[in-house]
Amino acid sequence: MIKLGSKVRDTLTGFSGIATGRTDWMYGCSRICIEPNKLDKDGKPIELHWFDEQRVELIKEEAPIVSKDNGATSGGPQSDPIRSSDRA
Repeated sequence: MIKLGSKVRDTLTGFSGIATGRTDWMYGCSRICIEPNKLDKDGKPIELHWFDEQRVELIKEEAPIVSKDNGATSGGPQSDPIRSSDRA
C-alpha cells in the first residue's frame, strides 16, 4: 500500500510526484492521486492525476508535511446551518 506523502511514479506513463490522496471503490479498485512537485514551462502548477494503485510505484517513502498553523481548517465536521425556520 502506498503511504500518502510519498514520492511515487505511474509505471505506464512515467508521471511522478507526491501521493496526496487515495480512493477505494466498491468493487475493489484503489486509486492514488499524484500531484507533481514541479511547475510547467510557464511556472504554473501541473494538474494532478489519479492512477490505479497497481500501476503506481514507490520512489521514496516520506512522511507527509502537515501545517502546524492552528488557524488552518481540515474541512472536516462543521456545525449545522441555522435555518430561518429554526429561529422562530
